[in-house]
Amino acid sequence: MHMLIYALVEASTRDEALAAGKSAFDRLVGVAPDANAVFDYYVTFDEADVTGAGQARWGERPAAAPVESDAGEDLFEAGWEATVEAFEQNLRAVREGLDELDDEAIMRDEDLVRHACHNLGAYRGPSVVLYDEHGQGVRDRDRLKRILDGAESCWIVPADVHY
Repeated sequence: MHMLIYALVEASTRDEALAAGKSAFDRLVGVAPDANAVFDYYVTFDEADVTGAGQARWGERPAAAPVESDAGEDLFEAGWEATVEAFEQNLRAVREGLDELDDEAIMRDEDLVRHACHNLGAYRGPSVVLYDEHGQGVRDRDRLKRILDGAESCWIVPADVHY
């Protein structure tokens, strides 16, 4: 499956932001020596000649944009909305499963309750949409605020990932 993810990086130029974003995405696909892959591959939006992924799948997007620009705000809002939506969906599945199933059914992972618990606790992978420049998931507003406030110039870099 494909999904869009976003890296929030500190940079002074588009090229620096794109390089930092690619470094974060490399960690997520296991290219970095200290990283475990949670995605199969990624395509950034500076790669116009790729078929089936990136622009070919999602349409034209900036390869990187300052968060405070119009394009950056659009990307940021999409990323944060997807983060909240994934959290709420998984939390709802956990709550409903705990209310409706007995311990044995949960142990067998009926209705994927244990899977939803895993997703709630994940810091990387398909249930996480926003990442920092180190490839670590941004899952709550406090962490998000620290990243945005701590960067002199914060950029957002989108990527199409496959998992």
